[in-house]
Amino acid sequence: MSDLPPCPKCASPYAYEDGALLVCPECAHEWNPNAAEAADEDVVRDAVGNILQDGDAVTVIKDLKVKGSSSVVKVGTKVKSIRLVDGDHDIDCKIDGIGSMGLKSQFVKKI
Repeated sequence: MSDLPPCPKCASPYAYEDGALLVCPECAHEWNPNAAEAADEDVVRDAVGNILQDGDAVTVIKDLKVKGSSSVVKVGTKVKSIRLVDGDHDIDCKIDGIGSMGLKSQFVKKI
């Protein structure tokens, strides 16, 4: 048998080659074994691709409804001193008039 690496997503040892990619038959994950492992370094990017860091200031690019409330975070709202966290909402911040909340990086743009 060949010496192919296990699937990085589910660790299945049954990966197979499909052209330049490796494919896992159990979870259907495809990856390039020659690409640099960017997954080790958690990089959070905004909606236009800028890399975000703790303490950055961002603006909201879309009206966002606040769950469990009737308030809305309007387009253009500036958010200062963000904090990056792991999870679905990867930005923790405090918005004036609303309070502490989590945002997704796909809905913000770095100032």
